Amino acid sequence: MLMRELVVHWHVDPAILHIGNFELRWYSLLFVSGFILGWFIFKWFFQREKIDTKLLDPLLYTLLICTIVGARLGHCLFYQPDYYLGSWQGFWEIFMPWKGGLASHGGTIALILGMWWFANHYGKKHDFDFVWLLDHLAIAVAFAGAFIRFGNLFNSEIYGDVTNLPWGFVFELRGETEPKHPTQLYEGFTYLLLGFALIGLYWKKLDQMLRGQFIGIFLIVCFGSRFLIEFIKEPQVEFEQTMALNMGQLLSIPFILLGIFFLVWAYKKRMPARAVHPEPQKPKKEATHYAKPLA
Repeated sequence: MLMRELVVHWHVDPAILHIGNFELRWYSLLFVSGFILGWFIFKWFFQREKIDTKLLDPLLYTLLICTIVGARLGHCLFYQPDYYLGSWQGFWEIFMPWKGGLASHGGTIALILGMWWFANHYGKKHDFDFVWLLDHLAIAVAFAGAFIRFGNLFNSEIYGDVTNLPWGFVFELRGETEPKHPTQLYEGFTYLLLGFALIGLYWKKLDQMLRGQFIGIFLIVCFGSRFLIEFIKEPQVEFEQTMALNMGQLLSIPFILLGIFFLVWAYKKRMPARAVHPEPQKPKKEATHYAKPLA
């Protein structure tokens, strides 16, 4: 990477190392690192709110499966349904995420469904519900989303239109000769700041927060910023060139509305954001039968 003529000439190899046919990519490393960081963040949540930490492993597996499956299906069905559903070759490639193509909107839908299942399976026994889980997930996902966008930068993908700003990137590995908006960095740093803001609220203001506020703030800021940044992104697929709003923007609108719904729900329900554990019931004293004294 060289700084020249007030632009960044970006030609970083997407792979960290090559061993025969195997290559370890920056994107893969950052993707996995986001989940590892999320595991430690949830461990802190569980310990602070007295939730059994044995749930961390099944939660991690649920998150991994939902993210990969949902993001892959989201890309295939939202962006290229004609290719993936138009032939057997395309159909089988749906099951090959390593060939590229993951959509954050699909991953978000799958995560919400996965957390609904997890809350119904484990929540009642451990004193948490679906919205409590989404609130805490929002904080961890903000950091994971930032890592994934930085991975997109290393892959030289999902960048923006031509710019004359001094931080424009020339993505030379993609054959670009003009500086483009590094929208991966715009999104990545937005998610990172959102993550720090949410975790700061959790750390300092947990007892003042309402259930549903964390996920509401996350959805509005995350997908609101995504909606705005899409205006300067290059179209990912051909049909987007004829649309007033691209697919990323159209898919962001329902999540922004869902975020508003959660904030309204939070103020109406007034439930504490912290997990509430019922007081253990004291065992009832058994009645004793003593002989009455004779008069």
